[in-house]
Amino acid sequence: MRVQYIQGPVWAKTGEQLRKSVVFGINPLTGKKVAEEIVDKLTRPLAPEDTRTGQIKREMGPPTYTGTAAELQQLYLEKRYTDFMPIILPTEELVNEMLKSTSHDPDEPLGRMFPGSGAGETWTYTVKVAAINAVMAGAKPEYFPVILALGSTGSTAINVSDNGFAAAAVINGDIRDEIGLNYDVGAVGPYAHANVAIGRAWNLLSINGGNCGKVGTTYMGTVGNAQNALATIIAENEEKSPFQPLSVRKGFQKGENIVTLFSGWGILSAKNWKVNEWTTVMDYPMMAKAIHEGQTPGLFGTVLVLSPPIANFIADDGYDTVEKFTEYVTGASAKPEPKGKFGGFNMGPGFQVIVTGASNNNYWMAGGLREGQSIAIDNWR
Repeated sequence: MRVQYIQGPVWAKTGEQLRKSVVFGINPLTGKKVAEEIVDKLTRPLAPEDTRTGQIKREMGPPTYTGTAAELQQLYLEKRYTDFMPIILPTEELVNEMLKSTSHDPDEPLGRMFPGSGAGETWTYTVKVAAINAVMAGAKPEYFPVILALGSTGSTAINVSDNGFAAAAVINGDIRDEIGLNYDVGAVGPYAHANVAIGRAWNLLSINGGNCGKVGTTYMGTVGNAQNALATIIAENEEKSPFQPLSVRKGFQKGENIVTLFSGWGILSAKNWKVNEWTTVMDYPMMAKAIHEGQTPGLFGTVLVLSPPIANFIADDGYDTVEKFTEYVTGASAKPEPKGKFGGFNMGPGFQVIVTGASNNNYWMAGGLREGQSIAIDNWR
C-alpha cells in the first residue's frame, strides 16, 4: 500500500494550523510537500511492486547462541532482546528447570500478542518462549504459573500508544504467600523478588514474544512512561482490608489464585490531586469522588490503591463494601455497562479499589487504570 506520512499530532489544532502544518506541510521523512505527495500517490499508475501480495515471514534466529557470558549479554542487548538491563542468560538447563513448574507442553501455543493500534506484526509464542523470558527476568520456577497466566491473555505489558500507557496486574489468593509476593511495606514498589521478576518477565515476553517496545515502530510514547520500565504487580493485602478481595468481587472464591490485568495512564500519589489536602479531619470518600470526577470514566476511569488505614476510614464512614463506595463515587452500580458503550469497550462505572501495603501511615494512590480479564493461575501449574 502507498502510505503517506504527515507531521503530527493533528488534534487540538485550528483549521488554519492543520492546513499550514499538515496538509501543506512537509513530510518529515522525505522533506517533500505533503499535498503534492498525496496527489502523486493517488494518480501515479500502479507499478509491479504496488500489486505484490504475500506475508512477512519473521526470522526467529538460531535456536541457540554461543559465546562468553559478556559476549552473550552484549548480543542480547544489540538484538534488543532485553529491556536494556542485564539478564540471566537463558541456558538450556535453566529453561528446562523453569518448565518443570507447569504441566503444559513446552511447544504448546501460549498466546498471540501484537503491540496495539495495528502497529507491527502480530506474533505468537509458546510456553517455552515464556520460560526463556522468565529465566531472563530472573524469575524463580515457582513464579512461572503466574507468568504463564499473564502470557495466556495476549495482553501486552508495553503498549504502542504514543500516550505511553502503563500495565499492571493484581494478584489474589493463597499464592501470594506461597511465592513471597509483597503486600505490606512498599507493596507497589520494587521491594520483593516475586513482584519484580513477574513484572519484568511480562515485559520481556511482550518484547520477545509480542514484538512490543521497539522505539519508533512498536513503541511511540511521546514522552514515555516511567511505569513502562516494569509492569506493576500488586498483591492485595486481603488480611487487613475491610473489603472483599478484588477476585471475589469478580466472581471467584476466596483463596483462589487469580491475576487480574489493568491498563491505562498509571498511578501516582493521591497527594498530586489538590482535593487531597492533609487536614485534622479527612473526608476520604469525598476526596475519592472529587478525583474520579476529574478523570475520564469513558476511557480508563479511576483506580484507587489504598493502604489498609484509608480503606478502613472509608468503611467506617458507612461504605463497608466496594459496591456501596462505588455507587457513592460514581452514582452507578459496579455492574459493567452494556457492550458497545464508550466506543466498543465493555466499560463499567470506571472505578475500582485495590487494598495493599502497610498500616504505618494514611497513604494512598490514585490514577487511571481499568481492569481487564481475570485468569485462574492454577490452570497453568
